[in-house]
Amino acid sequence: MDVAVVYESLFGNTRDIAEAIAAGIRQADPAARVTVLRVAEAGPGQVAEAGFLVVGGPTHIMRMSSGRTRQMGLQGNGKSGKDRRRAEPEPGAAGPGVREWLAALPLARPGAGAAAFDTHLRYPLAGGAARPIARQLRRDGYRVTAKATGFLVDDAEGPLHEGERERARAWGATLAAQLAAPTHR
Repeated sequence: MDVAVVYESLFGNTRDIAEAIAAGIRQADPAARVTVLRVAEAGPGQVAEAGFLVVGGPTHIMRMSSGRTRQMGLQGNGKSGKDRRRAEPEPGAAGPGVREWLAALPLARPGAGAAAFDTHLRYPLAGGAARPIARQLRRDGYRVTAKATGFLVDDAEGPLHEGERERARAWGATLAAQLAAPTHR
């Protein structure tokens, strides 16, 4: 099975989760061909060849990022003083992001499956990008086979909350097991 893990990341947290998901898929199914791509690298041809698509991005203001929220995040979102931690932005962090990428995504080929994830703050009302990502994937004809899943960060720029990489790896293994089930072949 060919799997494409496509992500948007500002400071590396969502990238780390995408790589952990891919590692979990590879660990559970060594025969799987898994490619991890930033949205800027994920052209229609690369994604069309994948039988399964995993898409994720950071949560900004309770939903998927936009050009405006990416700029706010990159500018430090109003943090100041000695408590301000400046992480290095990821290459291409200014955009386009997963929202724009999904808008340009061609319709799925018959039988193509997908899953969605996000990174978000630990606050109860932080919202999430994963559900809107999954909704858009369904609109594009993908069979979303797993509940949209979020992974926690301790601050807007990170780090990931303790144990989240391991949880992402386990989620990837669960996705691989779903793919191997007779109903998903």
